Amino acid sequence: MSPREPEKRGKYTTVSIPVTLYNRIKELIKDTGFTSVSQYVTYVLREVVAAHEEARYEEPFSEEDKKKIIEKLKRLGYI
Repeated sequence: MSPREPEKRGKYTTVSIPVTLYNRIKELIKDTGFTSVSQYVTYVLREVVAAHEEARYEEPFSEEDKKKIIEKLKRLGYI
């Protein structure tokens, strides 16, 4: 999509990145399915944001942590 094409999927904004990073990404995406640096950066950011959102909903304690907490509460007489 060129900058002058009407937006079809939603509104966009501009995010600035260093030119050196832009050039590195441009080289990185050669001969891939990505047609622009913006398309690649959007893909990467969606993946990162999704991972952070998913991590927010994960259990804060592992099963081992839960067992240790229960055992401590039993020793203290709360359970």
